[in-house]
Amino acid sequence: MFHKTTPPLPSSGLRRELKARHLTMIAIGGSIGTGLFVASGATISQAGPGGALLSYALIGLMVYFLMTSLGELAAYMPVSGSFATYGARYVEEGFGFALGWNYWYNWAVTIAVDLVASQLVMSYWFPTVPGWIWSALFLGIMFLLNVISVKGFGEAEYWFSLIKVVTVVVFIAVGVLMIFGILRGGEQAGWHNWTVGDAPFAGGFASMIGVAMIVGFSFQGTELIGIAAGESADPAKNIPRAVRQVFWRILLFYVLAILIISLIIPYTSPDLLRNEVKDIAVSPFTLVFRNAGLLSAAAVMNSVILTAVLSAGNSGMYASTRMLYTLAVEGKAPKIFARLSQGGVPRYALAMTTLVAALCFLSSLYSNQKVYLWLLNTSGMTGFIAWLGIAVSHYRFRRGYEKQGRNLAALPYRAGLFPLGPVLAFILCLLITLGQNYQAFLAQTIDWNGVIATYIGIPLFLLIWLGYRWRRGSRLVRYEDMAFPDSRDN
Repeated sequence: MFHKTTPPLPSSGLRRELKARHLTMIAIGGSIGTGLFVASGATISQAGPGGALLSYALIGLMVYFLMTSLGELAAYMPVSGSFATYGARYVEEGFGFALGWNYWYNWAVTIAVDLVASQLVMSYWFPTVPGWIWSALFLGIMFLLNVISVKGFGEAEYWFSLIKVVTVVVFIAVGVLMIFGILRGGEQAGWHNWTVGDAPFAGGFASMIGVAMIVGFSFQGTELIGIAAGESADPAKNIPRAVRQVFWRILLFYVLAILIISLIIPYTSPDLLRNEVKDIAVSPFTLVFRNAGLLSAAAVMNSVILTAVLSAGNSGMYASTRMLYTLAVEGKAPKIFARLSQGGVPRYALAMTTLVAALCFLSSLYSNQKVYLWLLNTSGMTGFIAWLGIAVSHYRFRRGYEKQGRNLAALPYRAGLFPLGPVLAFILCLLITLGQNYQAFLAQTIDWNGVIATYIGIPLFLLIWLGYRWRRGSRLVRYEDMAFPDSRDN
């Protein structure tokens, strides 16, 4: 017996104040954060230059298809609940419920990850100051940027992202000058770094799978424009424009940056961030500037890394708050989180998200490097689950849309290569999610702490989904019963 009703669209009281330039910059810089500036060294040191580059290219292709899928959904139905709402309407209510809570947790934890990273970056300048002080300060700044109005968030993220984009462009320019010998200093740059040790594919296929979660974490944030669609001034026009930026961002900011790092720094360099973290503040970007003899630029780079950390945390605060708000509006979270301030900000949802983000203070009790990697792994898994939800929701949305005889030309934005795009993205995402730590099960003694840290997101998601399904009796929504609102109603 199939569920024949669909949950209503949330009647949003949010303000549509995000303009085209806000969305475009969020799309370009939304995912440029600690994953690229800080954790990218781990991919090169573990998988070799070729393995790292291939990992970024494959995950980049997957994210591109996911973004075109999300772009089609968000342009047609711009709601702050984004794929949680789409999952409930076009897959199954419990599925959307679990996606929403999963995504809220994902970004709440990611804020904590960024705040832990901020401690390590600040220790570059103030090694004697307790790290929790910096976490408290930056958490307060993120809260203030989000509590006033959505326009305040949009402006802050615009300038944060602009700084990151300019930095990456300058980094690529300096790297190219070093590779061609125009700018000299430090270690010799060139293709010979791809022949060191077991390069270019150190550790083979197993290592590539092993770093895929770190790479995936680097790309988290690309889906932010789906959340921001609910507060976009003209989503039918601005969302497609922002989505079209994704491919070039992936090509330029990730693949090219990783290529330059691998050509300048040997993957065997002890300075690169490994599993045994020694100094997160010294990122691969900083190392490249240091090799170029630009010592002052290295200090500036650490300032940029701090900006990136605050930007990623700021975006996470926004995304998780809006998801919790939408869950409350749809009756899937306590009603108090649906209350809005006069400026249209869900302040109670924001306060709850801030409270969970305070998990970063655990780093003042334990080794902050270990906390950073544990939180990174946990957040990375939940991010992949959210991406799986996007692929499934878009596939069923389009199938239902076509089966009801609707005109595809009426969609404000249409994803290309359907159904190949969402199917390929789903398969890649599933393989990486399940195979992330398969080696742990092949060892004589299983490292259960590592297994739990890696896979905890999967049983939590299934428990929430199946628990809702059992309690509410929700069932798969049939294609014939799917509701497709007039886009003018949004």
